[in-house]
Amino acid sequence: MINNVVLVGRLTKDPDLRYTASGTAVATFTLAVNRNFTNQNGNRDADFINCVIWRKPAETMANIAKKGTLMGATGRIQTRNYENQQGQRVYVTEVVCDNFQLLESKAASEQRQHSDNSYSDYGQSNFGAPQSNNTNQSFAPTSGQSTKNETPSFERNTSDPFGDSSQIDISDDDLPF
Repeated sequence: MINNVVLVGRLTKDPDLRYTASGTAVATFTLAVNRNFTNQNGNRDADFINCVIWRKPAETMANIAKKGTLMGATGRIQTRNYENQQGQRVYVTEVVCDNFQLLESKAASEQRQHSDNSYSDYGQSNFGAPQSNNTNQSFAPTSGQSTKNETPSFERNTSDPFGDSSQIDISDDDLPF
């Protein structure tokens, strides 16, 4: 049997790190994963996948990954159940992650977070956050950067790359099929 999950998405909130009674670290988090197709309005819907990661990777994730972080995670789907206070059986399906990978640089993540104004505690100390070895790091724009929130201009190239109608020299032996 195969039970393998690979996810790429953004964290919906900071990972929630807890410890079991025996001292084992466990972090829970939710990844927002865009679907591969658009809906009737032309927008991409997202699925919100609940995940859990254990031991040292859980502690590492809690220390370096924050809300909005683009990351990949691998693991397996698992369903568990428990009885709630009303005596009803509750089923929970989640991805149990073996490992994760951050998919954007720290600088890109910080720039995105600052441009989105997602730091509500800007200027307060970040106890437990990883510290940079670069003591000259500044969040002020450099001479080439703008202080305004500007979105880059992406223009579609509508020219035909084969429009010059020149002959393509290729034989059947060169084709892989």
